[in-house]
Amino acid sequence: MSAAAVVKSAAGVVPGPRSAKRRTPLAPVPSCGQTRDDGPDDPLRLGRTMRLRLRDAVQALLADPSIAGLKDAPKLAAVVLYAKSRAPKGEQNDLQTSIWGAELGRWLGVKESTVHHQVLPVLRSTDALHTDVVRNEQGHPTGLDCLVMPLWNARHGGGAGHPLALDKAELATLLRLMEALFGPGWTPKDKEPTPPGLLAGRTGRGAATDRLGLLMMVLNTRASGWLQLCGGSVKKREGRGAATLARLLGCSPAGARKVLARLTEAGVVARQRRATSTRMHGRGRVMLLPVARAYGRRALAPVEAVSGAGSMFSARPDGACGDHAPTDADGAFGMPGACGAERAGEAGDRERPNGAELHADHASVVTSVVPPQLSCGFSGEGRGAEGRWRECECVREDQAADGATAVAESAPPVIEDGPLRGEKPEESPVEGREGQRAAGARAGGRPKAVGWEKAQRQRRVGLPADLGVRVALGPVAGLWERLSGWQQGQVEAAAQAELTRLAGMLERPDMAPRLLADRFTDRLQETGGEALVDRPFPWLMRRGLVQRQACSDRRCDDGIRLDTGAECENCGNVVHIRRARRVKIGAQIDRELPGLGDGERRRVLEERLREQAAIEAENLAWRQEQARTERARRDAARAAAAEQTERERQAAAAAGAIRQALACEDCGQDQAAGLCEACGYLRRTEAAVVEAGLVAATWSAALTDQGDVAAVTTEVRATMEREIADVRATYLSAMDPADQEADPVGTASVLAYGALHTVEQLLREYRRNALAMLGRTEEAEAEAQRAYKTEQGRHWFKHNPTGAAAVAAATKAADAARERVAEHLLATRLEQLREQSAARTETVVSAPWAERLPELAARSLDGGTAGAVIA
Repeated sequence: MSAAAVVKSAAGVVPGPRSAKRRTPLAPVPSCGQTRDDGPDDPLRLGRTMRLRLRDAVQALLADPSIAGLKDAPKLAAVVLYAKSRAPKGEQNDLQTSIWGAELGRWLGVKESTVHHQVLPVLRSTDALHTDVVRNEQGHPTGLDCLVMPLWNARHGGGAGHPLALDKAELATLLRLMEALFGPGWTPKDKEPTPPGLLAGRTGRGAATDRLGLLMMVLNTRASGWLQLCGGSVKKREGRGAATLARLLGCSPAGARKVLARLTEAGVVARQRRATSTRMHGRGRVMLLPVARAYGRRALAPVEAVSGAGSMFSARPDGACGDHAPTDADGAFGMPGACGAERAGEAGDRERPNGAELHADHASVVTSVVPPQLSCGFSGEGRGAEGRWRECECVREDQAADGATAVAESAPPVIEDGPLRGEKPEESPVEGREGQRAAGARAGGRPKAVGWEKAQRQRRVGLPADLGVRVALGPVAGLWERLSGWQQGQVEAAAQAELTRLAGMLERPDMAPRLLADRFTDRLQETGGEALVDRPFPWLMRRGLVQRQACSDRRCDDGIRLDTGAECENCGNVVHIRRARRVKIGAQIDRELPGLGDGERRRVLEERLREQAAIEAENLAWRQEQARTERARRDAARAAAAEQTERERQAAAAAGAIRQALACEDCGQDQAAGLCEACGYLRRTEAAVVEAGLVAATWSAALTDQGDVAAVTTEVRATMEREIADVRATYLSAMDPADQEADPVGTASVLAYGALHTVEQLLREYRRNALAMLGRTEEAEAEAQRAYKTEQGRHWFKHNPTGAAAVAAATKAADAARERVAEHLLATRLEQLREQSAARTETVVSAPWAERLPELAARSLDGGTAGAVIA
């Protein structure tokens, strides 16, 4: 069935069960060919039942808790996406629609950036809309799949009787109506262009409000073109039209008056007051000009009522068809031509006379009370008791005959499935793409997210192999499957880092995965389940994995201690402090201002609490400023220290480069940093030889006898030189002569190192001998005897001082004392020998010749000396 056929059948009442009750004969009407060219196809020509059905659906959508209270742009976006939603077909439950941001902005009259920043985020935050980006095989976004949650809830919770549960034809009618009012218009290739709507050129600020207001007024306008005004008292300045529009939009009458003025300026609304016999201002009226033109009315002047007590209906053209046909002799109006639209005469009968009192509106009653009547140029009785159609009947022969019997359809319409307006007969590219359609509700009655099946084949479906991460991510396994490969890697790394942090915080690190899993479970319960998480990656990274500290304690997570699982005591302290402050301020108010009433006392209390909060905020800001200043000072000091370190490093590097260029002081080798490797070994060898001679002299020579000390050191040096010569001969015999000639510097270094190693081993041997000999001295023996007696005289050895345990302990103490005395004697005697050696070295060093020559010249020459000089 084509889109035009769907809309035509939706405008009328679809045949349902028929009863055997006799009905009023039908009056003959002109044939359908006598109507205007666009009459049957005009989207503004709605039947009364269809108009009320669409009005109730839009009002129910705007009254949903997730949409009520939002601005007009998000509201209009919800209505547009609702109208473009696909009705469920068979056992499928595909309620989503496909659109992109720029196209939705054209529907709303705003820019694409406004849609992405002020429309879609608002609808997502209130859970009014779930979206999913559609991508092609290369991963580029090609559209946006949208699921209007009030519609989904109505289908799953309210059933077919819910106001939002429109069928395919009704949704097509609503969409076609919105295209006529403010559709952006399209010019597809090889197809008939769709002209833009009446307010398509109205863009910018307030465009969404104007479009939503026009839609609501059209749905509340009868076939006469006059808006159904609200009852009750209204402000004189705004008027009853503005008050009616304010109730429809949920705004103030002043704001509605501005909207009405803009729509009047746009030429879609006309305001007028009824004429009275006294020529005073009558009741104000608002005409929707597009609706009036759709039903064949002329300009506003011919529609004015005749003054006096006559008919309240305006004169109609003689050639008008359908509900504008002239009355017959009995005063009965003609039937609608082919569209099943509500009759203008019926709408006029419900207008209030000039003198009628204003009263409140009543809810529309749509309960079926009598079966629908037949109308399309046929007269006489309708179908019989069996509910069969006559042989020559068409689908539009199911319309009410007059206002008294006009009712809603008795059963939901059953319409053959077919493409809507603008769709191709073949399979839709969005519906046909694998992975882009939701196959139904997920397990447990949750709606399954759309557009992820194809991507799931390109990523890891299972949880990570690490046991801790697997346990932690168990509650969000469904969200894990919806992530891309890169996102899974990021979530796994973040979860591993959080587990490491929790393990370092807990007394039992093995409880970290279970703790993180409990956190994910709590966050999902707050959200409402995985089905309500439209973007899994941001939810996991910014909400699921994040610890929310309710106080300053780093172990607090939503008021629960992570290490104990009990309530956070610090949070309780914060609450206690705030309550104590409130009680204290209340007591101060009672002392300072006694006798205050409850309301006045509450107001003063709130004012002082606000003052206290402001003071605390100032203190916090001051502390933060101080902290920032201190942090800046530390950063500056740290930067200065780093600069100083860098300068010192550069200076050391420069000095090292200069020192490296110096020649060796001993052998003159170039680039030796003042001392080559071989000469360095030789210096250390000489120092070790001198040290070994002194160590040997500490026990084998009289310290006060310089000759004895010199003899011992000379003997030690001779012994070490013999050992060094043997080691050098061994090294030279093991080395290749060619290598010796090729690298003389390396050969000298190897020989010098061999000499150093030999001297160090001999030095250790001389030291052991010295300690052993000094341990036999009288001082060492005396100290050992004292230690032995002291240990043997301990109170725990008092009863058996000669026992094995006492003797062993005393012997050990005596040996330790002997070793301490030997080390002390060695260190003391070495220090004495070094001082004597230093003094002797200063004496041996000769004075300069400039100082010695005058002294020698003053000495007298004896005979021997004179003869030697003369000779």
